[in-house]
Amino acid sequence: VQLVESGGGLVQAGGSLRLSCAASGRTFITYSMRWFRQAPGKDREFVAKVSRNGGSTDYADSVKGRFTISRDNTKNTVHLQMNSLKPEDTAVYYCAASLFYSGSSPDGVAYWGQGTQVTVSS
Repeated sequence: VQLVESGGGLVQAGGSLRLSCAASGRTFITYSMRWFRQAPGKDREFVAKVSRNGGSTDYADSVKGRFTISRDNTKNTVHLQMNSLKPEDTAVYYCAASLFYSGSSPDGVAYWGQGTQVTVSS
């Protein structure tokens, strides 16, 4: 599976961005999908995940109520709608695919995208 993110950019605090991740291959539906982020000097951290059929989602406490993850299995895409953005959301955001893994650790990721930069100014 190849993953390509898009939609990052510069936004003011309180603004919104929508990240997209396009996946190649016919087996997209077999993967649960996640978004992680990594700020300079920090470890990569879990942001959100969605189950294979899109029926179940989970979020990091820091983004709960502000971010929404979704997927479209007909288009092999996953999205992250980010609202009420804060300067501390500034990071490189990575799309990730996992197979037979239900946790939130980066160790459970099988495939990574290249990342897209999100910068939130105060």
